[in-house]
Amino acid sequence: MTEYSVRRSRRARHARINVSADGVEVVVPERFPLSRVEPFVAEKRPWIERTLRRYRRSAEANPPPRVEDGGELPYLGERLTLRVRVQAARARSHVARRGDGLAVALGPGHDLREELEAWLRRRARAEVEPRLRAATRRAGVGFRGLQIRGQRTRWASCSSSGAMSFNWRLLLAPAEILDYVVEHEVAHLSVHDHSERFWGLLARRCPDYRAHERWLRDHGHTLRL
Repeated sequence: MTEYSVRRSRRARHARINVSADGVEVVVPERFPLSRVEPFVAEKRPWIERTLRRYRRSAEANPPPRVEDGGELPYLGERLTLRVRVQAARARSHVARRGDGLAVALGPGHDLREELEAWLRRRARAEVEPRLRAATRRAGVGFRGLQIRGQRTRWASCSSSGAMSFNWRLLLAPAEILDYVVEHEVAHLSVHDHSERFWGLLARRCPDYRAHERWLRDHGHTLRL
């Protein structure tokens, strides 16, 4: 039997099931009878099991980070080995790449995941900005500002004013996926919607865009610490 958790929500109007890499959650309205949860899950079980199998296959093909000493961090198609040591009292944390590894000097009481995220955010600007400038030069357009964020549901965005935002989690993906997302957002500087004109423009600049979209759909949930 599939294990699941149940959460009541004031905003929920109908029962729904959320399936993620973390497991299965059933969200129900506040007055929903708990006796109806199990039949509801049983009705949806084939879909739940298919989705969980897809997540497992995805995790096998693109293993998530192992955030521990001796673990690995995906970085634009590479796997960086983590070398973590705890420093003396009041020492600051420091993260630096050393060849195919990542040396982490962790201050007492500091969280390893938080330090790695801060490093990835800094690296994201260094990786995204030159790609973005090169892509806009090729397209003959300009952009207004770059932000690195940690959106939960979006990989990037382009405002109507040309302001760009990219998700630091893209650094956990292969380099060609980051390159694709940059080209996608640069295309929005010319066409702001997802019309046929937009996809035609993107296809000329990135002929493999369908494969990259499929990769993000299948593996995007693994891009997290």
